[in-house]
Amino acid sequence: MNLTMRLNLRASFAAIMVCMVFVQMANGQDKSEPEKKWYDTFTIRGYLQARYNQLFETNADLKCDQCDRSWGGTGGFFLRRARLVFSGQIGQQIYFYVQPDFASAASSTGLNFGQIRDAYVDIGIDKKNEYRFRVGQSKIPYGFENMQSSQNRLPLDRSDALNSSISNERDMGVFFYWAPEEKRKLFSSLVRDGLKGSGDYGILGFGLYNGQTANRPELNNTLHVVGRATYPFEMGEQVIEAGIQGYTGKYVIPMEQISPDVKYLSDRNYTDERIAASFVLYPKPFGIQAEYNVGKGPEYNKQTDSIEVQNLRGGYMTLSYLIRSKAQVIIPFTRIQYYNGGKKQEQDARSYEVKELELGIEWQPVKQFELVAMYTFSSRRFEDKILSNNLQKGSLLRLQAQVNF
Repeated sequence: MNLTMRLNLRASFAAIMVCMVFVQMANGQDKSEPEKKWYDTFTIRGYLQARYNQLFETNADLKCDQCDRSWGGTGGFFLRRARLVFSGQIGQQIYFYVQPDFASAASSTGLNFGQIRDAYVDIGIDKKNEYRFRVGQSKIPYGFENMQSSQNRLPLDRSDALNSSISNERDMGVFFYWAPEEKRKLFSSLVRDGLKGSGDYGILGFGLYNGQTANRPELNNTLHVVGRATYPFEMGEQVIEAGIQGYTGKYVIPMEQISPDVKYLSDRNYTDERIAASFVLYPKPFGIQAEYNVGKGPEYNKQTDSIEVQNLRGGYMTLSYLIRSKAQVIIPFTRIQYYNGGKKQEQDARSYEVKELELGIEWQPVKQFELVAMYTFSSRRFEDKILSNNLQKGSLLRLQAQVNF
């Protein structure tokens, strides 16, 4: 079966499923129950993060553009995120979610522009919304830490190993999620109770998406396919979650990301596929969060001065301990991570080898305010056409203040 036929079958399947959704909604609507007005469930919330990364810095050339653009170089105080979330259950089976970020960088010299992060609608098939479709720009169900909100995550940045899969964790697409009612309540409580949950992305999820990552146009007619299965369960006082996920597709490297004279595939379509395993022991009070992924993707090869499909691998482990003292919350944590592979969204699909240890503590004196201090020991090799033989090592203390509202 050729690629065109497979895509046509996927598109036909998606069309049939959407039709089934609307038919079931029309047939199953209980007209005896008056629907709430949209403004009865409409909510606005958000958070703001400000950072400073220059304390005890030993190497200004040690940096991570995907993590935090104020890390390394001249640095200074930096607004990492400034987000508002507009959401609401506007119908029994219709939910919307829109999240702009006002701390986006339009260029290396232009900061704090507004940009859409999420803009989607959930369409429930049944009245409990245990089965639902998500349409629009949203997080791709790949990696627990990728789906975990930055508002909840302990380390200041996501790991290179998992986050290199999807820049900004989001893309345009259609996704199907299923979780029974009791599991949806559990997902919600893991976030609400401060246990650093990922949110509700179903027990099972799969979908189709463009594959060029968020806020970027599609550059070929080959959709990415993603699938995920996870299962949280309670064992005495503890909550454990284990999952597996994977995706496959073709990523097109934009011409503006290719340096002059670098060799590349004529159509710039590169295999982009991964599979990952996740394990979480929620902090009650001791917590473990670990993930590892392997796959293939575009990566710069300095030996041949070309962008090639190469193997990639890497993962991380985060250990934490949750301490509650009256209204205050204190969470010491540590994370180790490793990644060897390319970053498709960076110049020449930049080649990386990352080894990193982080020691940190999060302090919440009140629910609305958090302060994180994290000492990072890092060894990063990141190379492209210009950055040849570029291995940087060093350490630094990183600070973040976060306001939740």
